Amino acid sequence: MERRKVVIMGAAGRDFHNFNCLYREDDRYRVVAFTATQIPDIEGRTYPPELAGELYPAGIPIVPEEELESLVRQRRIDEVWFSYSDVPHEYVMHMASRVISWGANFGVCSATRTMLPSAKPVIAITAVRTGVGKSQTTRFVSRILREMGKKVVAVRHPMPYGDLSRQVCQRFADYGDLDRHECTIEEREEYEPHIDNGFVVYAGVDYAQILTAAEKEAEVILWDGGNNDTPFYRPDLHITLVDPHRPGHETTYYPGESNLRMSDLLIVNKVDTADPANVERVEAACRAANPTARVIRCRSRITVDEPEKVKGKRALVVEDGPTLTHGGMDVGAGWFAARDAGAAEIVNAVPYAVGTIADTFEKYPNARKILPAMGYGEAQVRELEATINATPADVVVEGTPIDLSRILKVNKPIVNVGYELEEVEPGVIEELVRKVAG
Repeated sequence: MERRKVVIMGAAGRDFHNFNCLYREDDRYRVVAFTATQIPDIEGRTYPPELAGELYPAGIPIVPEEELESLVRQRRIDEVWFSYSDVPHEYVMHMASRVISWGANFGVCSATRTMLPSAKPVIAITAVRTGVGKSQTTRFVSRILREMGKKVVAVRHPMPYGDLSRQVCQRFADYGDLDRHECTIEEREEYEPHIDNGFVVYAGVDYAQILTAAEKEAEVILWDGGNNDTPFYRPDLHITLVDPHRPGHETTYYPGESNLRMSDLLIVNKVDTADPANVERVEAACRAANPTARVIRCRSRITVDEPEKVKGKRALVVEDGPTLTHGGMDVGAGWFAARDAGAAEIVNAVPYAVGTIADTFEKYPNARKILPAMGYGEAQVRELEATINATPADVVVEGTPIDLSRILKVNKPIVNVGYELEEVEPGVIEELVRKVAG
């Protein structure tokens, strides 16, 4: 019987996991290609044979999403599977309408059927949108587990933007590991906080291999989600963050709404900086979509390590990149920190942006108030550095989770911003964590 021809639409993460779980060993199907979007310069590679398996001795090509139509028509593709995150429901259905008009079936994969079971307790932290506070929540939970004396391994949602054959199963225990694996700014933003907390982090491409390795040294596995994607491991406790700065997005973005409906605990975060009416609206949406979940409110407490360097100064605010790009935010923690520290002006970096940083502002005009910390490769890191150096400011207020001075050489002092989760009703998160990890 002829194998059905499949294309998996992705962004170097969920797409590979769906393939590994659903198609790698199934000879009824032939995955013709992955398509790539969202992340710069990830197309043009090959999913290597050692990852693709015996049915794919030449590997699987990764092509730009812009080639999807010609691929479907010319190769007579039977099925197209949508496998990336943080996009509006309307966007997904527009893609579906296009694909079915070209002659193929269109689908999205089950969240639960692509969750791998673990022999160890798994606590998953996800969100309904990028930039709502997963990292600070992960830090909060990790501190609880450390105080319980548990040995914790964090497993991060994939960000394999380099040589896939070298990124099958990556382990990060110190900053030297970040350098050895040539991590991007985006990867460092996710891994460094775990390392600072004394935890080992795993990431990569093959999450079955990663789980086997993590279970050998963990008493508890902490799934650290990316974007608003669903967990790759079956959680014993599933926590999802909801953002009152973007009311309505909790039920209008894919696959964040799935997280909303599956979770055990829903956290309405950033209530200290959001409109109270929006807090009420989002909380009501949580209770309507998932009446069995606990729903709590949390603050995102923002601190500045040297506020005296900001007061009365021209500040260039650098924020977490994905929060501003496909996350759609126009400001983040750094902007609030600069404002509250008394900056005389928050400088616009747009006129001084170079290369792909200028392209980012063109593509995401919502980010024009501040500078997204784009750094998906060495060239882009250097363009970010050049943009910062060219912008006429007295100080850089850094709202990313890492210390950019480790990888950038800039001509201005850098002031670091911290943001930590605070429960309005203390003790709920610890109570739930102890039930599954105690």
